[in-house]
Amino acid sequence: MARVLVPLPDRDFDTTEVAVPWKLLVERGHDVVFASERGDVKPECDPLLLTGVLFGKLGAADEPKRFYAEMCETPELAKPISWLTVDIARFDALLLPGGHAPGMKQYLGSEELHALIRDFWKTGKPVAAICHGVLPLARAGVLGGKKTTCLPKYMERSAYMITAWKLGKYYRTYDAYVEDEVRAALTSQSDFVVGPRVLSKRGTRDDDSPAMVVEDGAYVSARWPGDAYLFAKKLLARIDRG
Repeated sequence: MARVLVPLPDRDFDTTEVAVPWKLLVERGHDVVFASERGDVKPECDPLLLTGVLFGKLGAADEPKRFYAEMCETPELAKPISWLTVDIARFDALLLPGGHAPGMKQYLGSEELHALIRDFWKTGKPVAAICHGVLPLARAGVLGGKKTTCLPKYMERSAYMITAWKLGKYYRTYDAYVEDEVRAALTSQSDFVVGPRVLSKRGTRDDDSPAMVVEDGAYVSARWPGDAYLFAKKLLARIDRG
């Protein structure tokens, strides 16, 4: 049984990118340990992903929402540890989820979390990052020489353009696009993988055909919530290899 560390902001993380890996991990008997900055509040996902971002659309699918409701009843989410004091030696894998709403900046921009990531990366244990979750890796300076993906610029730009009239910069967490910042952290631009163009169809527990992940040794990355099931399966495969 492995122990997987999942850092989260106090609010606004992506529902699917947390709840789907959590569900698949606990189904296999692994322990998922959540960590917030100070460990003093129960983290909450972006509420618009539960109700629908715009006219009831663009939110999480029904199954991930059910997983999230189940996850919210666990003591692990109710009482997260603090990433300021975490002992990385006690963990077998690190999972970095994404999310784009303003509350994510607490997590994406934390220098303390970046330091934790650098220390964990050196262990050679599995690290998995999805969507905006690749940004802390880029900011921690560990992606040089690694192949990776992240939220593609065309996805971020499309979501922003569709919703800006109503939600302003809700889909633009930072002025720089996620892809641009991640690319700037790479040794070679050929190490960035955009993947097939997709805007709506998502992978499911039983159908990985619309999904894509990038694998490089112990590191796994994915683009968006539509990759979450395959992303979790690839992390599980690395954990199982021990």
